[in-house]
Order: sequence, then structure tokens, then C-alpha cells
Amino acid sequence: MSTVEESGTLYLLPVWLGEAGGVEQLPPENIAVVERTTLYFAEHEKTARQMLRRMVPAIELPALEIHRLDKNTDRAEADELIKLMRNGRDAAIVSEAGMPGIADPGAVLVAAAHRAGIDVVSLIGPSSLFLALAASGLNGQRFTFHGYLPVKPYERKVAIGRLEQDARRTGAAQLFIETPYRNDALLKDLLDQLGPSTLLTIAIDLTQPGGSTITRSIGEWRRSIPLLGKRPAVLIIGSSAR
Repeated sequence: MSTVEESGTLYLLPVWLGEAGGVEQLPPENIAVVERTTLYFAEHEKTARQMLRRMVPAIELPALEIHRLDKNTDRAEADELIKLMRNGRDAAIVSEAGMPGIADPGAVLVAAAHRAGIDVVSLIGPSSLFLALAASGLNGQRFTFHGYLPVKPYERKVAIGRLEQDARRTGAAQLFIETPYRNDALLKDLLDQLGPSTLLTIAIDLTQPGGSTITRSIGEWRRSIPLLGKRPAVLIIGSSAR
């Protein structure tokens, strides 16, 4: 087993939530980590290189070593990847958007780091889930993130009903996301299935020009249905009883 002394530090490197934004939105510590790190783990090498160049325009891209880390990476593969950090080599996980390990496959490598006794450091940066929840006015003391809801109509209907029941019973905010091209279909299902007094937050294009976070009752949303389009969104169901 590796020890902390024999291995580097695994950094969780947040990135922007969209194409807008520069280094002024990131802490100096993040930039410093990128300037001295050459080993990265990411879902897509091309995206990672673009993000790293946005952080450090003068970065030497040919010198970077980027390994694939995605939803198909299993425990055994993660354990092999973490061995690259022997001899004190630092590394960083780069998400496609936002914070690695949150709605992101980075957790499997973080778990491998813990098994190997490697320090894991989360750097400060954007997380669409927490930005949406903080701006929603819903219950920030008690909440659950459900990832993606089922795609099949009946299963989705059941899932929406269960989330509404949980929100009413516990008062907890119920967060979920969707593939952008299905945003409007999901919104239609929510407006069809939820009760008129149930609260729904739609947070879209967070930190980007034209982005917004709006909380209304289902009854209010039904009177003025927005077109979400293919934009990144976080949706939250909340109880009107708060």
C-alpha cells in the first residue's frame, strides 16, 4: 500500500459551467495547481486540454499526461490509475463542468486514492447543484440529489410522484438534472404530474450570460411555461409548507 509520504496529492479541480468566464472566477490556488501539475484524469482529453488552457494560457499541452476517467472506469482500473502518483507525483481530476466527484465519475478515483492512503484535496470552484440550491429559497438544511430521472414515461411518472411525496413528508429539497435535449420534455412531465402548490426551481445556465434561478409554484409555472432548450439545468422540487 502506498503512503502519504510516497505519493503525491490528488486535487479535485473545478472548471467553469459553460464557455463564458475567465480566471477571475477561479481562486489563485487553482491556477497554481495547474501550473505545476502534469498528470490529469478526465472524461475527455480534448475538453480537459481546453479547460487547462483557459486557466493557464501558456501551459505546455504536449507535456501533459491525461488519462481517461469516466462512468465505465471500474475499481480495478482506478487502482491502476492511482499508481501513477507514486514517487510523490501530484495529479488532478478535471470534470467536464463544475466540481469533480459531484454528478461526475471522479468519485471512483477518489475512492482509490483513499484506499492507497493518498491525500485528496477539493479545490474551491463552481458546483451547479449547490449554486442552484443556494439561490432556490428551498430547504438548504435537508436535501437529496437524485441524478437523472428515468427516461421511460411510466417510470419517470412514478419517480416524480415519489419526489413530491418526499418533499411534502420531509420538507427536503429534491434535486435532479436532465440531458439538455430532454429538458422541455421533463418540464412537461413535471407540470403534468406535480400538484399546483408544489414548488419547482428551474436553475439554468448558471454563471453564464442569461442564466437564472427561478422558484415558482407549479400553478404559476403552468400559467407561463418557459422554453428551456438545450441548456444545462438543475431542477428542484420543494414543499410549499416551509
